Amino acid sequence: MEDGYTKEEWKMVAETKKILDPKIKLTATCVRVPVFIGHSEAVNVEFEQPITVEEAHEILRSAPGCLVVDKHEPGGYVTPYECAGEDATYISRVREDATVEHGLSFWCVSDNLRKGAALNAVQIAECLINRKLISAKQKAA
Repeated sequence: MEDGYTKEEWKMVAETKKILDPKIKLTATCVRVPVFIGHSEAVNVEFEQPITVEEAHEILRSAPGCLVVDKHEPGGYVTPYECAGEDATYISRVREDATVEHGLSFWCVSDNLRKGAALNAVQIAECLINRKLISAKQKAA
């Protein structure tokens, strides 16, 4: 595109603003890499208030569909290879981001054939049904 960003990067920014907040400031770099399955993201987030790595772990561990695998040892994080065939989004390498106040950095991977595709639609429908916002159709007799 004219500004040097790709359509995929623009889409990531636009969808985030649409879902979270139009005023949110973000940038994205998207690179196609030769993997059969999986999306990977290196994420940096700046918060309004201080947050520790331990607090982030606790919040992420309680988030539906998220699994935290964050061991401070070689191989203590999940790669696209390990997430293939899994429904969860894996979060690893959570650490303080020293470049901003109240910042955290983390690594995130998921199976893009499941998460971000049909599985999301099913999970959203299940959530709406569980909250009684819609009702499931009755089976035909």
